[in-house]
Amino acid sequence: MGESSKILTAADVLVEEADELLSKGDIVQASEKYYKAAEESIKLLVKILDIKEIMEKVEKDGYWDLGTLDEAVEKISQKVKKKEIFEYWMSAVATLTANLPADELEKEAEEVRKLVRIADEIANSGMA
Repeated sequence: MGESSKILTAADVLVEEADELLSKGDIVQASEKYYKAAEESIKLLVKILDIKEIMEKVEKDGYWDLGTLDEAVEKISQKVKKKEIFEYWMSAVATLTANLPADELEKEAEEVRKLVRIADEIANSGMA
């Protein structure tokens, strides 16, 4: 029953959709969904961890860009003391920017899933 109280995030849904697309051989769409799942995880963590300077920058600029996301990843990694978050984020970027074959995409997707799991754990623990 404990699983029913778990918050289902946008990133969780995107990973499920990406997994389904990958299983059907739609590598391009799957790649985009994996990246979007990682991006949503980073945005969620910025809010949950109350990283004000990133939130203020996004509010001022009116959008998230790759530089802001990279900066957010660095700050999140430091705040939660998990340097692997940066590696998982780089895998997400690779899913979007590199034209990966299905087997390589699956390897990078596993790293994205790890990032989403970390975000889920933090979101569900109420850690801030």
